Amino acid sequence: MALLPHILNGLTLGLLFALIALGFMLVVGVMEVINLAHGSLFALGAYFALAIIAPDEAALGGVGEMWRGLPIAARYGLALVLAPILVASVGMVLELCLRRTHGKAPLYGLLLTFGAALVLEEAIRIVWGPAEQHLPLPESITGAVLVGGMIYSKYKLFAAAFAVFAILCVWLFLEKTPYGAIIKAGAHDSEMVRALGIDLGRLRMLVFGLGAALAGIAGIIMVPIWGMRPHVGVDVVIPAFLIIVLGGVGSFWGAVIASLLVGLAVGITGAYATEWSLISMYLMLIAVLSVRARGLLGRKSALEA
Repeated sequence: MALLPHILNGLTLGLLFALIALGFMLVVGVMEVINLAHGSLFALGAYFALAIIAPDEAALGGVGEMWRGLPIAARYGLALVLAPILVASVGMVLELCLRRTHGKAPLYGLLLTFGAALVLEEAIRIVWGPAEQHLPLPESITGAVLVGGMIYSKYKLFAAAFAVFAILCVWLFLEKTPYGAIIKAGAHDSEMVRALGIDLGRLRMLVFGLGAALAGIAGIIMVPIWGMRPHVGVDVVIPAFLIIVLGGVGSFWGAVIASLLVGLAVGITGAYATEWSLISMYLMLIAVLSVRARGLLGRKSALEA
């Protein structure tokens, strides 16, 4: 029974990690670019949400006047829709900048996205300030609830349920729509996609926008747990990259399974040795890659030598 809260925390963390990693995985899978700006897009989603939910705290003047009178639950729902769209727009602009690096050594794309991450982080500091912020939540998802005889955070249950819903939506989009089929084909053989007459540039832009939108959604859902500060994205990039490598580059379910394993490893290790909780995911990565270099469900990619 004493271990149950840690298992629940681990599963919740794993589901949220999956939400972060899926957007990262789509970009790496289709474009074979390691997007170091993913964490900054994550943070940007949270700050855009702040501008919608609490315009007075957002230091953006009259931007939020049109929805200032709405109940906080309505503003929160609006933020879950509008903020990811805004982040997707930023992501698509970033993809346009990345086009000059296509066909060149991966280092060029890596450096460009690293520079973009610094620019976005500094932009957040300029607009919202360097201090830690608080994202207001509707009363219906705050407080505690009884789960199996123990008190558990209502918001964590909401975050886990939302992550499951978002993961299923992404899976249905990739598996059950023609656009998803094109994205998967682009991840496996981009030249064949081009030969079939599909605009590869537009495909890459849309995939980058989708990846950015998922980062923005993850930011809105996770900052009430992780804290909201301009550099929160730095805490996101390394676990996201670790998860897609552990699960296998380009593998949807590989990323989800790896996220859950990482979350459980961190949660359960924290029950016995708090100082080892974060190190546990790196040890897991080393153990898996020592046996299977492509990760759990991976395929050969440009990331392999």
